[in-house]
Amino acid sequence: MRLTPGPPQVVICGDVINDVLVKPSGPAAARTDTPSVIRSCPGGSAANQAAWLAYLGTPVAFAGRVGARDAEYHQRELARAGVRTHLAVDPDADTGSIVIMVARDGERTMFTDRGANLRLQRSDLPARLLDDAAVLHLTGYTFCEPPLLEVALWLIGEARSRGLAVTIDPGSAAFLARMSPGAFLRWTAGAAVCFPNRDEAEVLTGHTDPAAMAATLTRYYGTVVVTLGGQGCVLAVPGEAPVRIPAYPAHVRDTTGAGDAFCAAFLSRWLADIGEPRSRRPDLTRAADFAARTAAKVVTRLGARPV
Repeated sequence: MRLTPGPPQVVICGDVINDVLVKPSGPAAARTDTPSVIRSCPGGSAANQAAWLAYLGTPVAFAGRVGARDAEYHQRELARAGVRTHLAVDPDADTGSIVIMVARDGERTMFTDRGANLRLQRSDLPARLLDDAAVLHLTGYTFCEPPLLEVALWLIGEARSRGLAVTIDPGSAAFLARMSPGAFLRWTAGAAVCFPNRDEAEVLTGHTDPAAMAATLTRYYGTVVVTLGGQGCVLAVPGEAPVRIPAYPAHVRDTTGAGDAFCAAFLSRWLADIGEPRSRRPDLTRAADFAARTAAKVVTRLGARPV
């Protein structure tokens, strides 16, 4: 654990979740028992990214909404990682939950009940949440329902009025596919960095080639990093040919949270570089390589958070 004192450099607003990880020891046996490893862990893409940023030494604040029964648990877990946490406590709805079925190759299928996350509202956010921050980071989950969309668009407007950078992780191909074509790109256009995975980039662009996906998305974002799991990532900026960054070898046990760790690791290096004198351009290749190395460590164990 690395504590990150001082004002938050990054503010993240979004989902915090109770993860239930299920890894069967063999093929599922229909209508009877299947021996499995089952773990309950804190999760939520936005909360995971906040935990990883803090773990990597970047001061970060997180805002979200949880159920009353386990508010203390999530407050404690995020604080343990070094996150400055602002959790609104919902007296009626439970904290969101996801059952994650982890296959033998580490890929996962998720069954999601977002619970109290869907009830996040502007009044849940501290008035001074963005004070002293350099970056606002949001995930696509905060754009996928009308009440949450209002929060996301308000935060982006506030960030831009203060001159903060905005970074985006699209979050879920399934949720993106339910939006009106082009809506997500319109809402988030101008973000400094966007981190879609292959499936999300395909929904957003209609392309199947990762380089074409990345190049297309540079029409909307300052930097695009399309993550490709075990095949690494494609890095692109406007006006330049996309660059392929290889993955690091890993014995994959569980891919849950690998994308969150990748995103946080990239941002940690990117922020370190943009904090240098303006004559120095951020070393995006170095940031992507560090992110790939961090993700390769995450997939070797169960769970999405740093340990």
